[in-house]
Amino acid sequence: MSQGVRIGGASGFWGDASLATPQLLSAQGLDFIVYDYLAEITMAILARARAHDPEAGFATDFVTSAMAPNLAEIARQGVRIVSNAGGMNAEACAAALRAEIKSQGLSLKVAVITGDDLLTQREEIAARAPQDMFDFAPLPPVEKIASINAYLGAFPIAVALDRGADIVVTGRCVDSAVTLGAVIHHYGWGADDLDALAGGSLAGHILECGPQATGGNFTDWREASDTLSEIGYPIAEVFADGTFEVSKPEGSGGKVSRGTVGEQMLYEIGDPQAYLLPDVACDFSQVTLKQTGPDRVRVAGARGLGVPNSYKTCLTWADGYRSGHLFTFYGLEAEAKALHFAETVLKRCRATLTKMQAQDYTDVSIELLGAESQFGAMRRSDPSREVVVKIAVRHPDARAVGLFLKEATGLGLATPPGLSGFAGARPKPTPVMALFSYVTPKEQVQVRLRDDAGALDCVPAIGQPIVTAQSVQFPSPPGAARTVQVPLVELAWARSGDKGDIANIGVIARAPELMPWIWAAITPEHLLRVFGHFLDADVANKVERFYLPGSAAMNILLHGALGGGGTSSLRNDPQAKGYAQLLLAAPVAVDADMLALLRGENDASH
Repeated sequence: MSQGVRIGGASGFWGDASLATPQLLSAQGLDFIVYDYLAEITMAILARARAHDPEAGFATDFVTSAMAPNLAEIARQGVRIVSNAGGMNAEACAAALRAEIKSQGLSLKVAVITGDDLLTQREEIAARAPQDMFDFAPLPPVEKIASINAYLGAFPIAVALDRGADIVVTGRCVDSAVTLGAVIHHYGWGADDLDALAGGSLAGHILECGPQATGGNFTDWREASDTLSEIGYPIAEVFADGTFEVSKPEGSGGKVSRGTVGEQMLYEIGDPQAYLLPDVACDFSQVTLKQTGPDRVRVAGARGLGVPNSYKTCLTWADGYRSGHLFTFYGLEAEAKALHFAETVLKRCRATLTKMQAQDYTDVSIELLGAESQFGAMRRSDPSREVVVKIAVRHPDARAVGLFLKEATGLGLATPPGLSGFAGARPKPTPVMALFSYVTPKEQVQVRLRDDAGALDCVPAIGQPIVTAQSVQFPSPPGAARTVQVPLVELAWARSGDKGDIANIGVIARAPELMPWIWAAITPEHLLRVFGHFLDADVANKVERFYLPGSAAMNILLHGALGGGGTSSLRNDPQAKGYAQLLLAAPVAVDADMLALLRGENDASH
């Protein structure tokens, strides 16, 4: 196949390592480098920053760390840059970047895309009374709304590149759009090229979390452990039909394999046959992953099902205050002492609130870290002699949260023995910026491109009816003369993440013939045994499973499993980052003879 467009993924979140840009530039031959800085939590942080300073609200690291030291080399190589570092204030980000370019005597052209920020329309939006797209909750009070951002698509980015931009800065767009926009520009794809758009979107999804596709957070982390300090950032070579190959810079650390790429493909995608983006509705169920060489995987089979007529829109709003603290106990009965201490703190706080005629805390979280509290019913440890107790509260009034922090630290001389902790400043109450997600019709969003040639309104692609994906046949429950129970990790790789208050766990079979056993074992009942302690009682039946025959994988959704989600939860793991580890540790049944054969093959391969 002819050479494709080569795109490096340099950032997966705000704060990603600054080594990515020079590493990818040293790889030579890249056409684009893309940067994804934004997540729901990041948007909440940027909203607070902009509220204090109208010139803030963007990912400053993009200008100071990613661009400033590397602009001359970017110009020399002719590599073009696409980034959503604009966050809540794309114009300010572009202005800072232009000033830096000018100070270095360079002539790189910067384009900025805006229109995602809908905060000034909050009154009109309130009049339309949208419901939350996940739990159907009503819109929060208008006076509490801090930000409203539509998730824009890729075609405006392509237009900016068509007009000669060297660097494109956007506000909130879908994470994969920074890659898809570059590919649309390169190949001239139109809105009707659905399968190609789906493939380009999947390439963007693989790149959007940086080294998560190259060995970071990988189940078999020891396979890349010796080189994680020099981990390579991913490169996707995308071809004209939307298929692509994933690799990393030669000589860099980490690993690119069916497992690393497969884990990232499943990461936070929800229903794999209805992955809805502004430019295309995707079906990833038949996607295949093929190892084509050392640290190289070919990805094919994505399908486009139509074009949505709306943008996902996320609104953040002030929903009270929260805070928490960590206390360590060690010695005999450490668990019992830690739990008694936490309960005593809350008892004293509630007594004071009652005297003040104030309401109780709206949410409380006590977790004993080190005592397998995250494992729930699957816990198997003996009582621990060393634990960390995390106590957190939430309340509409910051004073009630401050009361908790004062009482928790003030009880230091009135606790069971064994309390200790690293000295530091007492934490303070922090505002909760809760998340509300809904959809906005595209015609209600005006997307604008601004570059050296002036301003241009970008009309989005008109929605096309979304056809129903072809149903997949679930793997038949297997039969075997003899089965054994083994931890799931012997059969599969897995990775987990979040979407609001929904936990997403992707599981991919180490060998395709294991998938029927995995599907038969990971039933809703099994999932409730592993995760039931995280689920709200009224949504405990909302467990969804999806099968991906192309990659011998499954995706799992646990609704209401995160205590409200990352922007407001009191949990130690509010984004389900470790949920896959809980599932991988749980035992499942498998054909003993098949397992022995696969173990033999794995041993022989080493």
